[in-house]
Amino acid sequence: MSAAFAAAGLACSPAVTPNNATRVAVVGATVIDGVGGPPISDAVVLVEGEHIVEVGPRDEISIPIDARHIDGRDRWVIPGLVDAHVHFFQSGGLYTRPDVIDLRDLRSYEREQEWISARMDRTLCRYLESGVTSVVDAGGPTWNFDLRAHADATLLAPRVAVAGPLVSPITPPELETDDPPIVGVRSSEEARALVHSQIARDPDFVKIWFITPPGRDFDSFMPIVQTVIGESHAANVPVVVHATQLEAARLAVDAGADVLAHSITDRVVDDVFIAAMGGRGVIYTTTLLVSRRYDEVLHDRPQLTEIERRVGDPEVIDSWRDLERLPPTRRPPRRDLATFGPSPQAMENLRLLHEAGVVIAAGSDAGNIGTLHGPSLHRELELMVEAGLDPMHVVLAATRGGALVIGDPLLGTLESGKIADFLVLDANPLENIENTARIHRVIKGGIPLDPDDLCAGVE
Repeated sequence: MSAAFAAAGLACSPAVTPNNATRVAVVGATVIDGVGGPPISDAVVLVEGEHIVEVGPRDEISIPIDARHIDGRDRWVIPGLVDAHVHFFQSGGLYTRPDVIDLRDLRSYEREQEWISARMDRTLCRYLESGVTSVVDAGGPTWNFDLRAHADATLLAPRVAVAGPLVSPITPPELETDDPPIVGVRSSEEARALVHSQIARDPDFVKIWFITPPGRDFDSFMPIVQTVIGESHAANVPVVVHATQLEAARLAVDAGADVLAHSITDRVVDDVFIAAMGGRGVIYTTTLLVSRRYDEVLHDRPQLTEIERRVGDPEVIDSWRDLERLPPTRRPPRRDLATFGPSPQAMENLRLLHEAGVVIAAGSDAGNIGTLHGPSLHRELELMVEAGLDPMHVVLAATRGGALVIGDPLLGTLESGKIADFLVLDANPLENIENTARIHRVIKGGIPLDPDDLCAGVE
């Protein structure tokens, strides 16, 4: 797969070039700096090179005469969005998870992976077009590390943090390749070897897929969980744990997990668990959308937002219609739309954890069937508001919270010395969270980009 990735023409994408310390000033906007204070009206964000120089009221900042002005009047500025959970080895299309719906007789898994690789530059660009300036790939094939290096050298890509193959009790046979995204281990020794092989590639995280295969319980996998966390922490690498059940999440937190991936969907969290999350500083990543999108696509009822229709990969969206090629016996029966979506427990748990002060990060789980790379994060933010969070805290979860997952102190807020990744919006996201999709400019590393044409010519 690495060879296919390298052969996909990725080196042709626009490279990051020095901007000769160009000064940019966004003047007159209302600024949400991500630090948590009230918005700053009639503000200036002054950038020099890749970094923010000053943020504050216009009458307190001297704007250099040679600065490039961006008119911020009647506009809002927020830090660049961070999608804290994506998977680049998945396309979002109908054929990308044969372990969920096996259509390999229509498109082989090898062909699906080649198709994903060939389109990767355009996929990366869709994130910037959607205002997402950083992403966390929460586990995939070892070519994730090549992807990270490529994104680092590319202007029209988000900043990418990655994990390698997920450490799991099983390897799904439908996903087996020469470079699988999930690797089953049977002992602590195998787990230790897998972790060390990833540490040699300098991962941003190690990821555990904490599930229960038939005939086993969570406790039986705990020695491996403890080994993975211990070996990773010894190398100063944080650990993300996929845990959608309260029992698994509790065990993972007790073992030292740094990030819980996905909402807890089976039960409402209790006070002891909430206290453990807060006391140990574990970050909770949402991924409310992904189950709804599986429901919508597999029951032939996709409900896309405007930005998803506009920015989402049209070939991915078209692939969902291939369900019509299947005989009725292979199609899930249609269900009422009211039954779709995140579980009530997932919505309640997000609200309870947020109210208790647990750090929340917004993640879409993009790449899964129906969850589009790039614009799907905006629908995730809408679901977070539906769960009971106010728009300000949702913005913080999608900026500062995601930056805390990445662990880069220069991302996630608009402050002097921080990297100049931010958005200029045409409407107030605190009045309606959907306004995060009304993007006037994307600024990445101090370079202003017009979302209407920034991906033009990217294949």
